[in-house]
Amino acid sequence: MISRPASLALAAAVTRTAVTALRAKASGGRDRWERKNYAGRTVELYAGPASAAVVALAAARVHPAAGFAVAAAGSCGAYDDVAGVGDSRRGFRAHLSALRDGEVTSGAVKLFGVSAAGLVAGAFLKERIVDKVLAGVVIAGAAHFVNLVDVAPGRAAGAVVALGVPGMVRKGPAGELAAATVGAAGAVLPDDLGERAMLGDTGAHALGAALGAAVVAGNGRAGLVAHAAAVVAAAVYGDRVSEVARALPPGVSR
Repeated sequence: MISRPASLALAAAVTRTAVTALRAKASGGRDRWERKNYAGRTVELYAGPASAAVVALAAARVHPAAGFAVAAAGSCGAYDDVAGVGDSRRGFRAHLSALRDGEVTSGAVKLFGVSAAGLVAGAFLKERIVDKVLAGVVIAGAAHFVNLVDVAPGRAAGAVVALGVPGMVRKGPAGELAAATVGAAGAVLPDDLGERAMLGDTGAHALGAALGAAVVAGNGRAGLVAHAAAVVAAAVYGDRVSEVARALPPGVSR
């Protein structure tokens, strides 16, 4: 078992190392790893996959199913980062509305994929049916919420740090995972705030799912009920906030 301070420091260091390695390699060319933000500045996407990989490994230490949920959330986000370029629709309602019209958007694939991964993980993480469902809601809800609030530089990473620090007081795997998640988010926060990098859907979903997994690891039914209600309410709020970002021109990242 790694101590919480060591877990935080290790996650931060490994995330920074991974960002540097990805930048040096730039597989597929730098154009694949760069976007224009709302102000027209060029931002890098290396922070997303780097932080996603680190927290997926940290979650797998808690339970393989938790690692699966985080990796799946990051993968679904990565799909949307690539396939969703040029699509200005944001938030649940926009993608569900398109689905009703017969259009399967990358956002809809992400929404259902992350939700399914959370429920699958919950089925393995808890024993009773009710707890399995609650665990799935917490993991998927946290992933969606962090992504939905990612409408300004540093917003998602900052939210992960703020929400993850209280979880670090817990002993055992839950505190260790919360610390690793905070460490990974904190490592990329300065560049995100400085508009040099962004998490993208890849990092936002993975970090959110990791927060959810930490909550699941450290709570019984009462805690799961409270957190499930909180992430659902927060996700609804985040969906409303994300509507502000719909005014951005197509193809422009926040």
